[in-house]
Amino acid sequence: MNGHLFRIRGLVQGVGFRPYVWRLANELGLIGWVRNDGAGVTVAVDGEKVPEFMARLANEAPRLARIDAIETEPTAVAGAGFVILESVAGNVSTAIGPDAAICPDCIADICDPANRRWRYAFTTCTHCGPRYTVSRRIPYDRVQTSLAAFPLCSLCQTEYTAPVDRRFHAETTCCPDCGPQLRLLDVAGEALAGDPLGETLRRLQDGKIVAIKGLGGFHLACDAHNVKAVAELRQRKQREEKPFAVMALNAASLAAYACVGEAESRLLCSPAAPVVLCPKMQDELPGIAPGLAWLGVMLPATPLHLLLWHEAAGRPVGTGWLSQVSDLLLVMTSANPHGEPLVIGNDEAFERLAGIADAFLVHDRDIVIRCDDSVLRASAQGPAFIRRARGYVPVPIPLANGGPTVLALGGYLKNAVCVLKGREAFLSQHIGGLDNAAAIGFLEETVAHLLAILGVRPDLIAHDLHPDFPSTQLALRLAGELGIPALAVAHHHAHIAAICAEHALNEPIVGLAVDGVGLGPDGGLWGGELLRVAGAQCERLGHLLPLRLPGGERAAREPWRMAVSALHGAGLGYRIGAWLKDTYPERDAGPLLTMLARDLRCPPTSSLGRWFDAAAGILGLRAEARYEGQAAMELEGLAAGYAPVPALAGGWRIQHGVLDLSPLVPALLDCADAAYGAALFHATLAAGLAEWVLVAVDGKKGAKIAVGGGCAMNAVLMSALRAHFESAGLVLLEARQAPPNDGGLALGQGWVARRMFKEM
Repeated sequence: MNGHLFRIRGLVQGVGFRPYVWRLANELGLIGWVRNDGAGVTVAVDGEKVPEFMARLANEAPRLARIDAIETEPTAVAGAGFVILESVAGNVSTAIGPDAAICPDCIADICDPANRRWRYAFTTCTHCGPRYTVSRRIPYDRVQTSLAAFPLCSLCQTEYTAPVDRRFHAETTCCPDCGPQLRLLDVAGEALAGDPLGETLRRLQDGKIVAIKGLGGFHLACDAHNVKAVAELRQRKQREEKPFAVMALNAASLAAYACVGEAESRLLCSPAAPVVLCPKMQDELPGIAPGLAWLGVMLPATPLHLLLWHEAAGRPVGTGWLSQVSDLLLVMTSANPHGEPLVIGNDEAFERLAGIADAFLVHDRDIVIRCDDSVLRASAQGPAFIRRARGYVPVPIPLANGGPTVLALGGYLKNAVCVLKGREAFLSQHIGGLDNAAAIGFLEETVAHLLAILGVRPDLIAHDLHPDFPSTQLALRLAGELGIPALAVAHHHAHIAAICAEHALNEPIVGLAVDGVGLGPDGGLWGGELLRVAGAQCERLGHLLPLRLPGGERAAREPWRMAVSALHGAGLGYRIGAWLKDTYPERDAGPLLTMLARDLRCPPTSSLGRWFDAAAGILGLRAEARYEGQAAMELEGLAAGYAPVPALAGGWRIQHGVLDLSPLVPALLDCADAAYGAALFHATLAAGLAEWVLVAVDGKKGAKIAVGGGCAMNAVLMSALRAHFESAGLVLLEARQAPPNDGGLALGQGWVARRMFKEM
């Protein structure tokens, strides 16, 4: 028993881990074996250099591997040499990996005319390529993926079975002789003559809009420098002002338009290759991100996308061209009609993108599940998710405790679902708003796919309190079909619980839920809440002084209405007429004032999001929002570009746990400079929230404060809050592994539901 047995858990299958172990063991002259099993990878080794093997095992792991735990025990090892054994079946607890951006070795392959994969758009290996979006079920084997339709040729089969090759058991490997093929089609579905990549580039440079089939769905692409093309894309897609993301060859090619720092560059160049929000530079790309201070940028993540830049560079040999500045800059936005899910199928593309795309760059590899681009923001505290999807799903979030398997179905906006399995939480890709039948269908697809690739049947289902959410209705239906409990979790309880989950907290904590609108346990419209969360229990310690919503939900889309409400509530009704004449002369406040005076169709809400709308409306930023959160994002952008200002003295009141922001309203009304007003609003809000929290914890040093909800995506607000908390000796806990908005809601629902179930 001189040998050692290693049980390695984590993301260690389908990432080249076995051949890595084989090479390391042979380099060190060890004997033994390695194999996949249901829980991960098991290794048995013996020899003089086992200590060196142990030291290097985790440190030199493959690019896509993630080791969560290594357990070791003594064992007897017989035989000579080191071999890779056949996989052992059993209850599979290891995960399928996320899609990964093309690796440097595969880039070298497609840029080498002597390589058989020269300019091949589906080049991949164990270090890169699709996984989640091509997998139908576990285990992760080729026959379970959409590559099953492409039998390997003899050369690819040789690579696939050779441990020394980086394509050893690369389930998506292929080549031009045996793999998927590209075609460029016109709007009638007829093939266009010429090289598909070259003809696609020519059309983009001519101002056309091309639908390009990527990893998790189609993109709609156009020349980002072409103002007419960008405007045409907006008109066809019915996307009036919502920002577009742009794709560039490298950070140097973005220098005129975005400030790409070291942290942003690391994210852009990571295997996940997300969209990264970067501060805008002085040069503006007209029509790309109007009114915002940040530009969403990304680099080519697939061989197909990269080959467009290779084509634009004249098909250079080698990889030296990758560091050169390229003038090619493309809009890459999700290919979907307004408000609907991402398009993934070729036939579906022709049907749903009719009238939007001028041509279609397609291929014959099926996309099994829709998965949009992830969106992140870099910060000194680490990356923060705006949207979690491609490149990160289904990477699990570790949990402090195990428990029953839970399916949590999230909310209504920015929906994502989550499966809690053992001590891991698997958050799905971004699904989006559930306001149409296609989106609800996507929700159902995602639930079925996530359960299939995890190989689980839930023990209970969690959902939002709101009975009319499609996610709630699906939860109740599935619970009935499966004969399991369905547990309702309050919206803002779930927001704070999501942070508890990712920070492995079990003790009671004070939480600040800064959000739009969610249904509270009392039936009210909550959104600015001071809570004490203790597992399944949630106590409301305080809330923002409610604003009324003149016209109900319509007020959430029209900041001028919220401005009228805030001015009226602050006792400034007598100034509304003059302010409105100067700021929004086309609007009539008369009906709103009547509604407010009579309290007709003016439900109250404690939402902080509506206070952002009110501030933006008072400062004249906009009368109507063209997309959710637009006014708040523009307000944040103005504040970010303004020099720091002190909080307004007396700009808030705290009485009986209620934070009243109305003392700030007169100062906003008197602001001649909207940017100064935006900075003043953020500074005063942060100071007021910090004092509110300090009162709740009675000034206790070292108290942990969880801050979540949609407004926690505001970088200016969170930075100011962090500074206040640090000066007061408080510890700020915020979302890092999931979005703080409703995209992380299901994680919190599942965490609470486990604790509710335990108490049943």
